[in-house]
Amino acid sequence: MDRCEEIVANVKMEERYAGMSLVFDGRRDDLREEIEAAIAFACKETGLDPVVFDNKETDKAHHEAFYIEFDEEAQRDSGAFFTTVLKRLRIEHCANDVIKG
Repeated sequence: MDRCEEIVANVKMEERYAGMSLVFDGRRDDLREEIEAAIAFACKETGLDPVVFDNKETDKAHHEAFYIEFDEEAQRDSGAFFTTVLKRLRIEHCANDVIKG
């Protein structure tokens, strides 16, 4: 299976906001753990501390997601963070093609 089908990445960047969603099959604990580890690695590597939401407590386990958001102060540096996460997860492109590998 293509890696971009296992974890669907979307990036949204606006003037004072940057966010990324990583949607995956929540029934797969291995994917959840891998995404959590990639986020932790990117925090350590970049020194950035974004807001991270996890929608684990939904009734749609087949479409769980992590949402990573930066406010206006850290938004300018978010690209390095997103790139680090995507490379760590071996995701070559985002669903909306904002960041390409």
